[in-house]
Amino acid sequence: MVEKGIKTYADLLEYEKTPLEQRLKAFNTYDLIKQGAALDPEALAISYIQSGDRYQDPVQIDYGTLMTNINRTANLFHHLGVGSNDVVSFLLPAIPQTHYVFWGGEAVGIINAINPMLETGTLRDILQAAGTKVLVALGDSPGSDIWQKVEQIRGDLPQLKTIVRILGSGEPAEGVIDYEQVIQDYNGDHLDFRRTIDPDDIASILHTGGTTGTPKLAPRSHLNEVTMALMVGIHNVFHPGETVLGGLPLFHNYGLMGTGLYPFSIGAHVVMLSPVGYRDPSVLQNMWKIIDHYRAVFFNVVPTVISMLLEIPREDADLSSLRFTICGAAPLSVDLANRFVAYSGAKVVEGYGLTEGTSSSSMVPINGVIKIGSVGLRWPYQEMKIFILDAAGHYLREAETDEIGSVCIKGPNVVKGYLEVHHNKGIWVKEGWLKTGDMGRQDADHYFWITGREKELIIRGGHNIDPALIEEPLYRLPGVQLAAAVGRPDARVGEMPVAYVQLQPGSALTEASILEHLNRTVGERAAIPREVFIVEQMPLTSVGKIFKPALQRATTRRVYRDVLQDLGNMVERVEIQVGEDKIHGSLALITIKPAPSADRETISRRVEQLLSVYTTRYRLILEA
Repeated sequence: MVEKGIKTYADLLEYEKTPLEQRLKAFNTYDLIKQGAALDPEALAISYIQSGDRYQDPVQIDYGTLMTNINRTANLFHHLGVGSNDVVSFLLPAIPQTHYVFWGGEAVGIINAINPMLETGTLRDILQAAGTKVLVALGDSPGSDIWQKVEQIRGDLPQLKTIVRILGSGEPAEGVIDYEQVIQDYNGDHLDFRRTIDPDDIASILHTGGTTGTPKLAPRSHLNEVTMALMVGIHNVFHPGETVLGGLPLFHNYGLMGTGLYPFSIGAHVVMLSPVGYRDPSVLQNMWKIIDHYRAVFFNVVPTVISMLLEIPREDADLSSLRFTICGAAPLSVDLANRFVAYSGAKVVEGYGLTEGTSSSSMVPINGVIKIGSVGLRWPYQEMKIFILDAAGHYLREAETDEIGSVCIKGPNVVKGYLEVHHNKGIWVKEGWLKTGDMGRQDADHYFWITGREKELIIRGGHNIDPALIEEPLYRLPGVQLAAAVGRPDARVGEMPVAYVQLQPGSALTEASILEHLNRTVGERAAIPREVFIVEQMPLTSVGKIFKPALQRATTRRVYRDVLQDLGNMVERVEIQVGEDKIHGSLALITIKPAPSADRETISRRVEQLLSVYTTRYRLILEA
């Protein structure tokens, strides 16, 4: 069964007849990597390319060296006083040292991986909430503001004992040690401390990808992570010695599990695609050459990366080694998938996952029926169902075949809750069943389909509009590279749908022609956008997913600007900023400079009259 991989739901059920405990090679991440490294200590574990233009000049690390550096890093943290319940946080790009820190940190304590691109205040909140004892951060380096952020917030972290600085320049400072200067002093042969790691011990803390409010912290156990590694391999993904490309950041679920723990556990070779992965334009420009040079069998992407790669000529690159790519994080259109298969010769399969599920909950079977748009079968040993909930989010019943409801998961890869207890309210719909916040359905072949995100729905007068109703027709329109639909604040119905489009180079499409296309192709009348905006560059997250909150804020800012023109000659200047708010989700900050003869109270009352009909909160500042 393992050799053939799982092709159907019947295969999955057959696979589950063997208890999970008999499948697991180890019950903690340190032992799992150690066993993988022991298969061939001289085999390549990592090839690290510093940019796409330098793909032929990698830093290469074999498995013996990988284990040596994990041991040394764990022993360093132990020397700094880290115990099994202490937290080591890091702010690092995707460099080899990040793997040493992550897996070494899990061996000795708890590792907290943080997106270093977050705003300073959010970083401080996460570091405080996690109870950070040791902080590992990139030193002062060109093109990076990580060290500047560390210097701004270190005084606000009462539990912080030591900062470990990796690479970069920096003056000696109290409480700061330089990794490169001290790491050789620590034993690389084995751990210098005794620790019996229980499978339920917390291994890592990752912040969620929530779009509003302070990110929630999800503690994952060693069992969560080693189970996830097993699950990734169930579909016969790739084999010992084969090469996989890693372009997702190492604070990201799949970057750590799919191109970290799993390949290391079987002795595969990971090519790290620069410190910033797919965000490095030279990586995408050279991607076909990189696949050819390293004879890569697999890489993981999001739809935006696939769209960009289709614009890059293959030239004479040999892609025969490439078997498949896994696409996740956002829906993939049928047209985009088919174009990629024709262009590359490789399969495209989709998967679904979330931080709270330790990366992945389902995937289309690589060797089974590939249904573009579906996120496939659930993983063995993890349950995944569609529940119908009432208005308060309480369980009513299981959904029928193809009936849309709430996607819920339960299993050994699912976390037991968030670190901050108040975030756990309403997340469990039944005993052990986590509500993901996604809407979906399950077809007659047991394949799952994600139909939308509860909080991404456009709500027009109580009518729920799935953005996919708009985005799918846009992706079918030749000349469209990226597309997103969001809600525009509306005084009458709450929200009206609008669309944002990034065009392919050379496209002659106009906003009017796109709107005409949508009028013909959007199947639901209420979902037809009232406006289309062509943008030069779509806002993207660090993993390449379209960042819809930025579009929603831009839309709100535009609406409020137009509405406030009614103030006329009472004001000299109006400035509007819309951003994230921990209480209200979004908040518009409106700064007005009154005209010399205008009455400030009159302006305040008029602003309230104009904006009180909209759901996005605002705060008014009248300049002196």
